[in-house]
Amino acid sequence: MPQDLAEVYRTTYRALVRFLYRKVWDAERAEDLAQEAFVRAVVHKPDNARGWLFIVAANMARDEARRAARERRHLTLLTAEPQESRSATDEALDVESDRARVRAALDELSPRDREVLLLWDAGLSYEEIAAQTGLARGAIGTTLSRARRRLVQAYEAGKPGEHVARG
Repeated sequence: MPQDLAEVYRTTYRALVRFLYRKVWDAERAEDLAQEAFVRAVVHKPDNARGWLFIVAANMARDEARRAARERRHLTLLTAEPQESRSATDEALDVESDRARVRAALDELSPRDREVLLLWDAGLSYEEIAAQTGLARGAIGTTLSRARRRLVQAYEAGKPGEHVARG
């Protein structure tokens, strides 16, 4: 691996995995996709490796989601399984419920807002986000602000009871 790509790996890998996790919601799969993106970077030797990695990783996650949707269409759902006994703690159930609500709230965002928010959360600079999304660099801050507000609104709409800041 070239020295500069090795440095990009050390400084970018965890952020790329976090970015991918928020796309595929599976930690092991996110790590696999990040590793595959770096393998492709070794082969293609891009000029701007960090930005290129996020673009390739996003495309791989998108392709995987499409493939999974096709597979789901081909499967026949079986009858509902019997209810299992409640062996998990209430706290674990609450955590999973919160995760599901965050996923649902992210799914309600426009693809552009979701992409900008996830890229920012992964640690990309405004310039890198602008390069990947095609937005003007000056529009990134406004888009992020709007995406955050919409995410909070979607999250709160899915929660019965108290506001997250008050609850």
